Amino acid sequence: MFVERIKLTGFRNYNDEQIDFLPGINLLVGKNAQGKTTVLEAIYFSAIGRSPKTTRDSELINWQKDNGSFLVKLQKKSGTKDIEVFFSKSQKKVIRVNKVNLLKIGDLLGNLNVVFFSPDELKLVKDAPQDRRKFLDTDISQLSKNYFYILTKYNKIVDQRNKLLKNSDNKKLVEQTLPIWDTQLAEAGSKIIMYRMQFLDKLKVIAKEAHSYITSEKENLELEYVGITGRDEEDIKQKLLIALKQTKEKDLKLGYTNIGPHRDDIKLVVDTVDIRSFGSQGQQRTVALSLKLAELEIFKEEVGEYPVLLLDDVLSELDQERQRRLLAYAKKLQTIITATQYDPFMFQDANIIKIENGKIN
Repeated sequence: MFVERIKLTGFRNYNDEQIDFLPGINLLVGKNAQGKTTVLEAIYFSAIGRSPKTTRDSELINWQKDNGSFLVKLQKKSGTKDIEVFFSKSQKKVIRVNKVNLLKIGDLLGNLNVVFFSPDELKLVKDAPQDRRKFLDTDISQLSKNYFYILTKYNKIVDQRNKLLKNSDNKKLVEQTLPIWDTQLAEAGSKIIMYRMQFLDKLKVIAKEAHSYITSEKENLELEYVGITGRDEEDIKQKLLIALKQTKEKDLKLGYTNIGPHRDDIKLVVDTVDIRSFGSQGQQRTVALSLKLAELEIFKEEVGEYPVLLLDDVLSELDQERQRRLLAYAKKLQTIITATQYDPFMFQDANIIKIENGKIN
């Protein structure tokens, strides 16, 4: 699949601009704060239903306007799709696929698949477990709407259970109600963990190969799921129920649920070193990039075609050899890259698009 065209109207610093892309490497060039990342943001939004930069849709509207929108036209093996998103300062956003309004964000997932990578993605490796869970959840949701809906249900269950825990003064209510929430949490949680384990089984094999490629076979990457696991969904469910009983007093004391997939993590090890805590920034950056390249291959395997790769100011963070290897890899799918400057020799076959103050030159 590839994005053929994007039209931005009243979106961020754009007034009314259109960009045509090619299936291979596309380079968006310009100084900082000109609107390069905004293009990637709109493409990401058309795939996920939210911005990678903000949770406030109102921030996406040009400050001089009351409304904003973008249109993303993409080509897939199944045909052409138009994804339109309309924003208003006074109403909820509207998302359309081929002129049909979507009622739920879940209905958007799977129309366009993207892998997004920016310097901020380094937190995927070095920051809190929630960033690694978000990485898993975003990918699996693009591949499975069922996972997205189960995850949404699970998060609501955890919220309700936490509200009950904070009402711990009413011991009778807690004793009567907590087992009900525990059962529901274990049922939904076991499904989430199974999805994640199956995804990680594929990811760790491909990420290991990608990491070896980027480091010229000098380093070895291993991934491990950290949390309650089991042979199958029922096994995980029973383990979760036992763990919830064991942590009951702790949960009541702290007022929130301490066990479950909302607390899980991925362990990232390079040559026996836990990169999350002890890796150098260069090692962490390489691991993050390896995970992103592995995502591409999983999408290719699961969907039958590569997703669109979005690279936001990533090349400046890599040495020349790793830049070369990344670009050689990226040529086999559509890649849209932002940069403040570039080597003409390295991008001699790319579609070069220059952006200045929200205008395409």
